[in-house]
Amino acid sequence: MRLIIDTDTAGDDTYSLLLAMKTPGSTLEAVTVCVGNVPFDQQVENALATIEAAGFSGKIPVYCGARRPMVKPWEASTMHGNDGMSGANLPIARQRPETMHAVDAIIEKVMAEPGEIDILAQAPLTNIALAVMKEPRIAKAVRHLWIMGGTDNSVGNITPCAEYNFFIDPEAAKIVFEAGFNITLSTWTLTMRSSLFEADQLDEIFAMKTPLSEFYRKVSATPRQTAEARYGRPISTHPDSLTCAMALNSDLIEIARDAVVRIETAGEITRGFSAVHPPVLGNRWPEFKVNARVVEKASNTGFFQMMKRALA
Repeated sequence: MRLIIDTDTAGDDTYSLLLAMKTPGSTLEAVTVCVGNVPFDQQVENALATIEAAGFSGKIPVYCGARRPMVKPWEASTMHGNDGMSGANLPIARQRPETMHAVDAIIEKVMAEPGEIDILAQAPLTNIALAVMKEPRIAKAVRHLWIMGGTDNSVGNITPCAEYNFFIDPEAAKIVFEAGFNITLSTWTLTMRSSLFEADQLDEIFAMKTPLSEFYRKVSATPRQTAEARYGRPISTHPDSLTCAMALNSDLIEIARDAVVRIETAGEITRGFSAVHPPVLGNRWPEFKVNARVVEKASNTGFFQMMKRALA
């Protein structure tokens, strides 16, 4: 698989990059950075440091994209610490970002070889929305768009109604879901159902004592503390890396359904909510058609084994 990852690099975003770099049969064509978890320039450094930690320095270009959401002010995530890496203090990478804007890089790479490249969008969808606004043909030229975001009519991780990526830029999410991409949606609902590593799994990773398992241990420290305080047990959540794993190995998907996904942009309380409807909405909304496959359950065991192989 040939993959572009659009990321707001912090915490689990980095493990997704590791999976894409270290899984046989996967080629990470580029990393594009979008507004999200932590200050933008820190996200860029986190992406570069992850690429270097994996041994791919200078082999995967990193492009800087949108530094703010389309409409509302940016809000940082508190999940990953101030630097997005649990204060891991990784050395500054030798590789530097490219000069081309991420939106232009996405368009150029996709349109050069239509139908050949998948995009994994694991950040707010600002870069993807801007790309399809500038070049609408990319919606059909992208082979598949894998989106981590939203909830499946369920509780979010930043408000009771919204997951972080969609909450930060719901206007961008609305544009993307109405643009005609071939979409698979991996939600926060799925994250809590299928991506969690429990204490015994975490111990198994920590016992590996490889450079990348140590990278995982250091970078996951703050999110693990936050998750334990929130959910009452030692766990680690992996929304982005589970999405990447499913993109690389679709056999991990156990239950999925076609749906109409609509994004709330105006609600005072529900802003960023993703309404996931059955395919037939009836006479009331005949204009709405199926626009995504929504994953309901994935193999945690298979995902865990993929992660261990990437960290070996």
